[in-house]
Amino acid sequence: MNDSNRTEPSDTPDFNPDRASALGGRAQTAPENIASRSAGADLAPGWERATLEKLAFAALNEQKATRRWKTFVRLSWLAFFVFLVWFALSRGAATSNVSVPHTAVVEIKGEIADGADASAEFVNAALRAAFEDEGAKAVVLLINSPGGSPVQAGMMNDEIVRLKAKHNKPVYAVVGETCASAAYYIAASADKIFVDKASIVGSIGVLMDGFGFTGLMEKLGVDRRLMTAGENKGFLDPFSPQTEQQRAYAQTMLNQIHQQFITAVKNGRGKRLKETPEMFSGLFWTGQQAVELGLADQLGTLDYVAREVVKTEEIIDYTRRENVAERLAKKFGAAIGAGAIRTLKTIPAIH
Repeated sequence: MNDSNRTEPSDTPDFNPDRASALGGRAQTAPENIASRSAGADLAPGWERATLEKLAFAALNEQKATRRWKTFVRLSWLAFFVFLVWFALSRGAATSNVSVPHTAVVEIKGEIADGADASAEFVNAALRAAFEDEGAKAVVLLINSPGGSPVQAGMMNDEIVRLKAKHNKPVYAVVGETCASAAYYIAASADKIFVDKASIVGSIGVLMDGFGFTGLMEKLGVDRRLMTAGENKGFLDPFSPQTEQQRAYAQTMLNQIHQQFITAVKNGRGKRLKETPEMFSGLFWTGQQAVELGLADQLGTLDYVAREVVKTEEIIDYTRRENVAERLAKKFGAAIGAGAIRTLKTIPAIH
């Protein structure tokens, strides 16, 4: 065998351009492959699920925070209304130290009507508290009112007479700007009435006011279709004509209430009245004229009565006033029953 034809192993590796090219290519891209593998290591299998779970938990936490805030707001409103109710229930007449002699004051201001500050409910409650306080040496009615409901005034008049007899304490009325109609009905129950020389006093009368639109409706061609069960059920309806019988019935009712008013004034004032034909006609007078007619006793203010008549300068106000909670409750009630209130207002009121 010819050894010259045998190829001897070379110390130098065989050169393959294609292989070298492939190796060279891998060598060149090796850093990129390393970076890609590194990124792949960070985004491990299931990363999408983990991200969605984080987002879901974040949304749940936000919803929980929103619910907690809403709950806090609702509880705050509840606490606020509970406070208002507590304030309404805990209110009452002014407290006083029974060991301190004082002049008790109950204010009657504004319109005398059910639900108003000058209502029998509020005024009578204040009167009872004032009479029952041993430190109160006398009760002063501080009046500044043009009048109002004869029913409310009659209830106050009766309660004052009852409390005077029960507790044997004097009652004085002190008039500010006005003491007319139902306000004078109340003042007549006092032992003495003090006025300013320019006060308006009197108006001993009763009225029922309303409107009639029948003539206007005829001119406009409007036909009132009122159906009733009972021939007088539409009595005082402003859109229906008033019959002579209905007018006479209303006048009889007014005369009766007027006579009740006159009786209360005569019982309260007694022989001090210098009765004239106009005294019970509904006219009113100045304070100075009222003193001359016996409708009032003398000129004087609250301080004067406390200092010179009661002989106790310490003054304590027992007036029962509507508080914030009650006003809010009335607003809610007014909103709910607005239609009913508007309907009731069509009925003529007696003053």
